[in-house]
Amino acid sequence: MPLPKVVVIGAGFGGLSCARALAGKPVDVLLVDRHNYHLFTPLLYQVASSLLNPSDIAYPIRAVFRRARNVRVRVGEVVGADFDGHWVAVRDRDGGAVQRLAYEYLVLAPGSNSNFFGNVGIATASHGLKDLPEALELRNHVLRCFEAASREPDEVARRPWLTFAIVGGGPTGVEYAGALVELIRLVLVKDYPELNLRKVHIVLVEARDQILPAFPKALGDDAELRLRQRGIDVRLNTRVESVAGDAITLSGGQRLRSQTLVWAAGVKPSELVTHLRLPMTRSGRVEVDPHLRVAGYERVFAIGDIASVPYRGGEMPQLSAPAMQEGRCVARNILRASRGAPLETFRYLDKGIMATIGRHDAVALLGGVGLKGLIGWLTWLFVHLYYIIGFRNRIVVLIEWAWDYFRYDRPIRLIERAKEHAWPTSSAPSAP
Repeated sequence: MPLPKVVVIGAGFGGLSCARALAGKPVDVLLVDRHNYHLFTPLLYQVASSLLNPSDIAYPIRAVFRRARNVRVRVGEVVGADFDGHWVAVRDRDGGAVQRLAYEYLVLAPGSNSNFFGNVGIATASHGLKDLPEALELRNHVLRCFEAASREPDEVARRPWLTFAIVGGGPTGVEYAGALVELIRLVLVKDYPELNLRKVHIVLVEARDQILPAFPKALGDDAELRLRQRGIDVRLNTRVESVAGDAITLSGGQRLRSQTLVWAAGVKPSELVTHLRLPMTRSGRVEVDPHLRVAGYERVFAIGDIASVPYRGGEMPQLSAPAMQEGRCVARNILRASRGAPLETFRYLDKGIMATIGRHDAVALLGGVGLKGLIGWLTWLFVHLYYIIGFRNRIVVLIEWAWDYFRYDRPIRLIERAKEHAWPTSSAPSAP
């Protein structure tokens, strides 16, 4: 008797957790992703700040399932689906052939994209921190800014090259701001002795009245104080209104001249949600039932950043921890459904949240207990090291962290641009 076919779309935290939970079980799993690697996104900002290499936080998907005979991997992207006919259309990367993949159970976990709230000008002018190409481009851009500043004799004209605006006071914005100031004041100060790096201006812009708004106010205020002590200009209750060249206009008429705008002001569900015409809530996330099935479709599940899961009067935060728990819950429900058992209701176990500010400084909320300073920082280090996939990656990351800690140096300061080569197209027949 053939095994039930399960197609999982997306190899982020949710999709990968679901596929791993189904490995070795009586189902036939196909995991589809646009890339051939899983990315540990919480450390993307360390690639952007010259601390880690891309390969340190990325791990080949096929290597994860090397011993799982019932899990196959395909690189491609979904371009269509028929939920009543139980198939999805997947196109090879770079516009190759399109094939229909039949399924008995479909798991949608395509993740999210940066949310620019409809402002095309800001989207065009800013740097994101959602994937490896964006992180590498930001790293290159920051280094180019210092090269340009070192060539500019006029102090006024030099100022925009040494001004860095970071929008979004959540964990990504806070952690990148802290990492950037350390890169500049501990490393680049030695590379560019001709520059007065006390003139560097790092601005963190947050629309609400507190950075790290998911944390208790006391921890958010502590993080703000520690950022200010590092020389970061924190501006609360402030929004970016427009960008024109190196002129950034903020709410209230404030203006900045900067060559660098980093956008970390939130995310929105993948465009796949609207492309497949999935039922959505007002927030744009997919409507799901208590078992994480898409409303109206018993064999289609949605997890991670795209799923609208009720939580504390709102929606589940778009973080890795909920996505992983949802993925494992869906895996159990697929196995239950395949044998005719009642499905499990998803219940989220909040293990806490954390954010690092810099050397010896972090804030964390674990089981209702707030941690900060050195204790919070050590906790942050241990937790992130634990969740990185691959023993080699853990060792390399630990070595890089130790080198940075003891040597005050970051050797990954190459300005480079990778050339994209077209992928070979498949000879498989196209879908009708």
